Formats: sequence, structure tokens, C-alpha cells
Amino acid sequence: MVVFSGNKETATPNDAMSSSDSAEDDFRKPALPISNLNLGKAIHTLNALQQEFPEVIPLNVGGTFFTTRLSTLRRYEDTMLAAMFSGRHRIPCDAEGRFFIDRDGAYFGDILNFLRAGELPAWERVRAVHREAQYYSIGPLLASLEEVQPLTGEKVRQAFLDLMPYYKENFESILEIAKLRAIQRKARFAKLKICVYKEEMPVTPYERPLFNSLRFERSESEAKLFEHHCEVDVSFGPWEAVADVYDLLHCIVSDLATRGINADHQCIGVCDKHLINHYYCKRPIYEFKITWW
Repeated sequence: MVVFSGNKETATPNDAMSSSDSAEDDFRKPALPISNLNLGKAIHTLNALQQEFPEVIPLNVGGTFFTTRLSTLRRYEDTMLAAMFSGRHRIPCDAEGRFFIDRDGAYFGDILNFLRAGELPAWERVRAVHREAQYYSIGPLLASLEEVQPLTGEKVRQAFLDLMPYYKENFESILEIAKLRAIQRKARFAKLKICVYKEEMPVTPYERPLFNSLRFERSESEAKLFEHHCEVDVSFGPWEAVADVYDLLHCIVSDLATRGINADHQCIGVCDKHLINHYYCKRPIYEFKITWW
């Protein structure tokens, strides 16, 4: 015998169907606009990440303080300063609230003067300001500086040195040989023999009229008879340009001075190596005295 309690309700198939329909109704209910809420939060977060700047900007550039307008820093769009103060990047501030740039501020005033009024620095500051303009990627300032001295002269000088085979390698050889020679001799200076010749002609300018055909009618086999290396430490040449031997000597001395090295030089003669028949080398040889301290 099975007894059914009157207080307990039994589940019927209709009840099961009703429960299932209720669950489906829950899925059919329109979803909350979660995506819109998230989008709004994302936009708010993005706006919060963008740094806002006042119209007047206090700056701390490596410990040197400046004040300028925001529009001055944004004058040229494709520069580092314009990007820094575009709002897309966070710029740290010092304890006084100045925007900090971790760079030597010695020439930053020259940068601001150009951005404000197109003013260029005095010639003795041009090289240093050019380096800063390269760092901040200020193309108009770079172009303007390269049209004034001493950078204009440097461009002309470099055009000449580009014609010189192995100039940089030979210059570094001078430094290395002079350093090793001074260390070995425990001396304050070192002397080197350097050959500088513009033309391959194995005769002096005074003898050239006598052998005018030497340069233009020499066959390949004859040319090999004149090939040799002078007994010197370093050789420069030959080259084809208006600039002569003294111009190259000036380049060597000035490049040494740029490295902080004092150098004196004097012509001590010519290479007297016999080549063939009555031809001798005749390339000028210079003695360089490199002083280290």
C-alpha cells in the first residue's frame, strides 16, 4: 500500500515544463548594456591617462629651470618636445611641480629661442646646439644650423675627405701608433713619419714637364713598376680634388686637436726610393710630433 501525504506536493510533468519555460524566459530577457558601460569606462580611463598641461609650462631640464608656453613646445609637430607635451605620454615632475626632462640644460635655452622666434645661437655654440637639436629631433633647427659656420665649412671639408681613401682608418692608425710608441718609450710625446701625396706621379712638380707622358700614357704593366710603399708609419693619397697636400695636413692636425691632442709637423724630405731607370718616388714625408700631456 502506498500512502500519499496531503501536506506534500508532488511534482508533475506540467510543473517540470513550467520550470523549463521559466529558465528559457530568463535567457530571453534583454541583457543589460554591459558593453556600453565598459566602453564608457574605457573612454573615461583613456581620458584620465592623457596628461593635461597648463598654457605656461615650468620646466626642469637637468637641474636648470625654464618657463615657456605650451604652444612653443608644440611649434613643430614631428619633434620630440611636441610628442612629449602632446598628452599621450606621462612626464614626471620634480618636487616643485616642474616638468622634468633628464637632459643637460646648458643649451636648452638656445632650443627655446629658436622655437620662439627662429633665433640661432652664436657660432661658438653652434656645434653643441646642433647635437641638442639632433636629440630633440628638431628638423628646421638642424637645417638652419647646417647653413652657418662652422657647420657649413665642415660640410665642405667632409666632401673633400670623402674622396680620400681610408682617411678615418689612417687617422686612427696615427693615434694608435703614437700611443703605443709613447707608452713603450715612457715619453710625453711620440714621433711618426707620415707620407702625404696628392698624385701618383713619381716625379716632383719641377720634373713633370720632362716626363709629361708618364701620367697619361703609362700602360698597366708599367704602372705596376711604380707601385711601392714608402717606409713611413702612415700614408695618405692619392686623391683627385682641388685641395692640396697642405689642406689634408690641416685636416689631420685639426682632427687631432678635436681629440684634445697637440700635434706639430714639418716636412723632412721626400721618399728617395728608386723605382725604375731614372725614376724615383719623390713623395713628401712629414714628421709628426704627437704630444700627449
